[in-house]
Order: sequence, then C-alpha cells, then structure tokens
Amino acid sequence: MRENATEFRVASMCRALAVSRSGFYAWLGREESAHDREDTRLGALIRGIYDDNRFVYGAPRVHKVLQKAGETCSRKRVARIMRSMKLRSKATRRYRVKTTDSKHDHPIAPDLLKRNFTASAPNRVWVSDITYIGTDEGWLYLAVVMDLFSRKIVGWSMSSGMDVSLVLAALNMAVESRRPAPGCIFHSDRGSQYASADFRAALAVPGLVASMSRSGNCYDNAAAESLHHTVKTECVLLHGYATRDEARACVFDYIESFYNRRRMHSSIGYRSPEQFEIAHTG
Repeated sequence: MRENATEFRVASMCRALAVSRSGFYAWLGREESAHDREDTRLGALIRGIYDDNRFVYGAPRVHKVLQKAGETCSRKRVARIMRSMKLRSKATRRYRVKTTDSKHDHPIAPDLLKRNFTASAPNRVWVSDITYIGTDEGWLYLAVVMDLFSRKIVGWSMSSGMDVSLVLAALNMAVESRRPAPGCIFHSDRGSQYASADFRAALAVPGLVASMSRSGNCYDNAAAESLHHTVKTECVLLHGYATRDEARACVFDYIESFYNRRRMHSSIGYRSPEQFEIAHTG
C-alpha cells in the first residue's frame, strides 16, 4: 500500500484489502524489521537473476544462483519473495505437430540405449530429434543433436522443409565441431529422415553407431523430447515470428548465447553444459 499510495487512495486500498486505515497508519510509524529489510535486499538480487536469465528461471534455479553467490536463504523464502513480486517462469505450455514418419521401408536400427540417458564422457552418446516453430510464413523445422554427457547442443539446423537435408546439416555440424571417435552412439526416433540411406551413409563416415526408439515409444527418446520442450517453452513460445528469419535468429541466440553457455541444468548439478564439460574434461 505504501508503494502505491501515490497512485491509489489509501481509503480505497484499505477497503480492497480489508484492513483498517488506523492499522495502516500505525504500521507506517513502525520501523521496518530486520527480516523485512533482508527480504528487500534478497528481492533486489532475485529480480536481477530473474531478468538476467530471460525470465525463465523459477524459484529452484534462482535459489541455486543465490547459493553459488554465497547467500544462505532457503528455497521456500526465495519462492515466497518471488510470489510477492509476481515473478514466475515465463515458460509456456507445449503444443504438438507430427514430425515423425515411421511408415517407410528403410532399415530400422536397434534401441541401444533402452532409456538409459546417461554417458560417462563426451561424444559417447548423442541423441537427436526434429521439432517445429510456427511463423506467419509457415512452419520452420528445427533438428538438434545433443551430447548426453553434458546436455550440450552440439549440432543443429533449421529449414522450411523436413526432409533428410535437415538432419544431415545438424549431424554435419556436430561431427565437425566435436570430431567423435568411432563407436559414438547416435540415437533418434525411427523417422524416415534418420532411417534413409543418405543419413545412414553419413553416420558411417565418422563411425557413428545408429540407435533408434521402438515403434510408438516416445519415451525411448525422452532426452531429446525434453530438450525440445525446453527450447519451446523458454524461447519459441514466448515470441511471435512474422518470418522464418526472425525465428532462426531467436533460436540461434537462445542456443548459442543462453542454453549452452549459461542455462543451469538440474541433471548436471545446476551447471551449464559448457561449465560441466570444462569441470570434467579440463
């Protein structure tokens, strides 16, 4: 009420909040408690963390950032302060468009992961998937390749079409940037793009080993599905795109500037993919 006294009449605010005017004025005369002063200080830090991380961090990740900065407040306190400041993750709900065409005559690779989405070192297991981005010009399709060791996006591509060239471009980026040793597992769904002769030939050149989900089992590629959900809710669905080029620029910035370098991942100890790789590989 004190903060809004210049905009609203005190009498009106008291009626709306069911408090007495005498009680409000008595409260004004009291000195702010140490607890309230600490909440105010923490609130300023929380606001900075929230703004600096593209408005997508909720209380758990904000609390982790505060912990790393040496603050000793509890997660419940952070959540309470964020509620009072009306700060909540801007992540939005997902929607779905079919991107997997598994009705084809191409060979199907066995499922080598069996839902074990972990890796002991970089470039041991990669996962890949295709998703879609809506624009006023039509759909833009995004293919990504993620290293399960660090959850880093090591290859990606975008196109107005969903043919094999889309996934080949993402694969080529990953191979060029990471130079994996032969034997690295490449796991995907059993869509026609990944099962095609061209894609199987591209996997063979660096010695990658194909692995595919079972028919109708989306959870067999849950790590890649989860990645796309994160990109959608923290980037794509927060914006409207007039053109595909606008969408490309936004996704590029999210992946390269935020996701790989700064975004904390709970599965790797609330570190970013790059921080995790540096800590474990030197």
